[in-house]
Amino acid sequence: MKPRAVAALPPWAKAAIVVVVVVALVATGLRLMNRLDGLFGTETHDRSGPTLLKSVRDLSRYDAASGNFQVVVDLEKDTKYLPDAIRGTRTLYIGAGTVDAYVDLGKVDPGDVRVNKDRTSATLHLPHAQLGKPALDTDRSYAVSKQRGLLDRLGDLFSDNPNDERAVRKVAAMHIGDAAKDSGLTGRAEGNTTDMLKGLLHSLGFEKVKVTYGT
Repeated sequence: MKPRAVAALPPWAKAAIVVVVVVALVATGLRLMNRLDGLFGTETHDRSGPTLLKSVRDLSRYDAASGNFQVVVDLEKDTKYLPDAIRGTRTLYIGAGTVDAYVDLGKVDPGDVRVNKDRTSATLHLPHAQLGKPALDTDRSYAVSKQRGLLDRLGDLFSDNPNDERAVRKVAAMHIGDAAKDSGLTGRAEGNTTDMLKGLLHSLGFEKVKVTYGT
């Protein structure tokens, strides 16, 4: 009676049974490999080649402020007409990074700097501070949880980079950049730049120093 019951299963049910068996065998093999690694131990050898200097670029900007940000990213990808248990991913990711605010002193023209004859008074007109690109800190950024459908798990077994987090990192960087725009970081950078220039010029003998910003 049992052989007839199995033969009566529809094709999709048979395929599902085969997939479950394959996944179970692969999972068992991975657990066995982990145990062997723990038994015999593993060694890491760094055979990297020498680091080459590709180019050098002179910087004329003054980094006047830096903000530290953290964001919790909840990124979900679904597939139409398929349940999440079969195809779909959801990643909860903690993204930590910094954004620098700087003043580009290379854009200052000679006419933007005015000094009186006695060299006791100076007026400087500088461009507004700008925000740099968000830089994620890989040591402080990590995935809290990952939920993947059956097909996604099978795809990871044959992928060269199964833990690829580029998509969620991109979203984290975008949110950090948006937060930096509303943080007042550029205003703080302009204030720090003003303090730096006034201190420098006062040490050179200037009694009055005025710094303005604009396009």
